[in-house]
Amino acid sequence: MKTLVLVKRYTLGLVNALKDDKEFSLTSQELDGFQRLLSSHPELARILANPFIPAAKKSMIVKEVLTSASVAEKTVRFLLLLLEHRRLDLLPDILKSLPVLWHEKKGVSTFEVSSVVSLTESQQEKLRRGLELLERRPVFLQFRIDPGLVAGLSLRKGNVIYDASVRGHLSRLKEQIYEG
Repeated sequence: MKTLVLVKRYTLGLVNALKDDKEFSLTSQELDGFQRLLSSHPELARILANPFIPAAKKSMIVKEVLTSASVAEKTVRFLLLLLEHRRLDLLPDILKSLPVLWHEKKGVSTFEVSSVVSLTESQQEKLRRGLELLERRPVFLQFRIDPGLVAGLSLRKGNVIYDASVRGHLSRLKEQIYEG
């Protein structure tokens, strides 16, 4: 629970520091690139997480890496803040919540749409329009493939899940049978 609060706090701080969609997009890409770098170089991740290595040394390493990659100053400051407070392990969760909180700040609802196969552009557009009618505000859709659904869709908005999949129907049927 504490981790979720910290993730939201850091993400909101970053969102409030961003001025427009262009800066949001750039910062998201740069943070994602840094996270991929840590994932592909576990030794670097271990060094940055090691409490016995001085913070100044870790900051120097991160600055060198980010400077060589021509990363924007705001992204550098954010990553150094996470490093300074020993919160670099929150970066993957921050990256997941960043688009949601960015769109929320702009008055846009975010839905995660899970399906067995990729939806066509016309299906995506039809779903977006339908959700905008229900929400009475713009929506942003994040799509992902979930082979466990069998068929249909599963929509998630925050902690609320709208399950219109065969798996969901079968689960509800199973509950009804158990209840008698």
